[in-house]
Amino acid sequence: MNLEGKIIGNRYEIIEKVGNGGMATVYKARDTILNRYVAIKVLRDEFTTDEEFIKRFNTEAQSAARLAHANIVSVYDVGQEYNIYYIVMELIQGKTLKQIIDEEGALPWKWTVNIASQICSALDMAHRNGIVHRDIKPHNIIITEDGAAKVTDFGIAKAVSNSTITAFGTTLGSVHYFSPEHARGGYTDAKSDIYSLGVVMYEMVTGRVPFDADTPVSVALKHMQEDPIPPIELNERIPTALNEIILKAMKKDAGLRYASAAEMLKDLNMVMKDPNGDFVNQKSADDFTRVIPVVSDDMIEEEQARRRETSNRNPRSGRRQEPPKSGMEKYFEEHPGAKKAMFILLPIVVILLCILVFWGSWKLTTKLLGIGNDVSNSTVQISNVQGKTLDEAKKTLDDQKVKYEVKEEYSADVPQGSIISQDPAPGTNYDKNKSRAVQLVVSKGAKIVKVPNVKGKKQDEAIAELEKAELKAEVVTETSQTVEEGIVIKQEIEANSDVNADSTVKIYVSAGTGLEKVSIPYVVDKDVEEAKKELTEKKLEVNIVYEENTSKSNGVVLKQSLEVGKVVEEGTAITLTVNKIQEIKEGTVNIHVKSLTGYKEPVPANNTNTTNTTNTTNTTNTTENKTANQTETVKPKEVSVRVKVDEESVYNEKVLENTEVVNVTVKGKGIITVKVYIDEVLRDTRQMDLNSSNKVIDIK
Repeated sequence: MNLEGKIIGNRYEIIEKVGNGGMATVYKARDTILNRYVAIKVLRDEFTTDEEFIKRFNTEAQSAARLAHANIVSVYDVGQEYNIYYIVMELIQGKTLKQIIDEEGALPWKWTVNIASQICSALDMAHRNGIVHRDIKPHNIIITEDGAAKVTDFGIAKAVSNSTITAFGTTLGSVHYFSPEHARGGYTDAKSDIYSLGVVMYEMVTGRVPFDADTPVSVALKHMQEDPIPPIELNERIPTALNEIILKAMKKDAGLRYASAAEMLKDLNMVMKDPNGDFVNQKSADDFTRVIPVVSDDMIEEEQARRRETSNRNPRSGRRQEPPKSGMEKYFEEHPGAKKAMFILLPIVVILLCILVFWGSWKLTTKLLGIGNDVSNSTVQISNVQGKTLDEAKKTLDDQKVKYEVKEEYSADVPQGSIISQDPAPGTNYDKNKSRAVQLVVSKGAKIVKVPNVKGKKQDEAIAELEKAELKAEVVTETSQTVEEGIVIKQEIEANSDVNADSTVKIYVSAGTGLEKVSIPYVVDKDVEEAKKELTEKKLEVNIVYEENTSKSNGVVLKQSLEVGKVVEEGTAITLTVNKIQEIKEGTVNIHVKSLTGYKEPVPANNTNTTNTTNTTNTTNTTENKTANQTETVKPKEVSVRVKVDEESVYNEKVLENTEVVNVTVKGKGIITVKVYIDEVLRDTRQMDLNSSNKVIDIK
């Protein structure tokens, strides 16, 4: 079932799927109430068909939710929606320990101890609250970007191990990290977690699990029957004390392991101070207490007397038995003459042996010191030929009739073809007939090697590559805004250059930007000044934008641009969206009606035309009509005036078309749009900024 884009629990908006596990699918989601990102584990369908399992799952997950520890992934919520059972947890940015081991192999022992100490601390807290994990493995340990270890899935393992998972013919967890009692289906407790942690540490320092085979059953049998190869035999760089801690945690007999996670944590702390110390107490079966009676002095004397009596009696007859005679005693009883001869000859033999030893010692001493040797003929003192050319050395030794053997070696200090050393040393007496040949070492000159290109490599990789090329590395760190920490920025001697072997190549390694790392706090719903203070104290750059939300208080933070918990460098910019509720303000619209309607005042009639008419009848009629026109009043018409503000009608009245000005008061926030209609015909559209000093517009 794909839940991306859906909302569950009327609260959690599923954003994307981030992983699959043996029992659940993990999604990244947003808590719409608290406006934060969370991780949601949704149980697979096969785990939701047993009511007893669901009941136990809820109980165990709620127990785990009570655990509050820096090294335990927090459980925020447990819920159900239709057939979807889910757990809401803290969202961690990082990798699982298994991913790190797969990528890097064996990890440095100090880092292993650091991670194991954090896991131990988490286990100690859980065990003291009566919760056993039962599935400690690298897959369930997340390493954050700042190096913190977070243990996940607390309490869930117990629910699964006691319910429907057995119906599938399997056992919970990964068989490579089982304790022996877990593998045989026996009782598991806090010491089972300690065994699994020992296996995890074993894999961290060696890059491999202690027991592996083609089938899970074979691996389980190895956990129960075989002892692991000591990790120090696979990685000689780990200290002996750490080796002992791992082996003690992985004892087959739970009674021989650490009694608690706190006891193991104490030894882990000690190994950082004394890596090869003898402080790990390895128990044996004989260490267990047995109840025995108190031994008194009378009991000791009685036991000693019984043993003496038993040793002096014949086991068959019960009589006192004399000790047996040696073969020498029996021989002298049978040959009395031999005993007399031995007493006569023994002093003579001793004297002869002393003379022989003295003579041998004298000969050896005179030979070593050269006393009494005739050096004039067969013995010479070896000349010093060191620093001479090979031809000169040969001539010198040939003149002395001294035998010699030549071998070559590279040397940056001695010129090519010259003697580096000789053995035996100059001045040693040399017997031409007996002494071995003089060993001459001749310089081949300096060995020339090519400098490899280590730019862009990790520091450890660069050093290893230079050493492989018979060169030394000198590391200089410097800050960089563009190169990641721990990466070689440049090298002093260019790649492919020819240099003498054993030369030193200076490499410049990035120390990062040199800025401290900080974790982004949660400041949504806080007052903007409080939020700015908290962020600036972390040396972050704060930008403010405004947005109006009438459901929130004025001046509170509505959104933040960086996710909570994200680790960034000092000086990083974060944008806060702050609630700004604008005030309602007034303005005036002056509508010049007469101008808009084009109204013209009537012109009075001209009376002088009546005197020019000669026809009496016509004159009378014309005069009557003109008189009527002069006395008639012309009235202006009414027109409707409507004003809309942002499409909402705020004024609608009828006025005479010759009205000079109609003043309309308008209200709103910020910039408003004003439309004026005459007889429902749009005559003008204007915008008014109610925040400005001039809040009057004239419509003509």
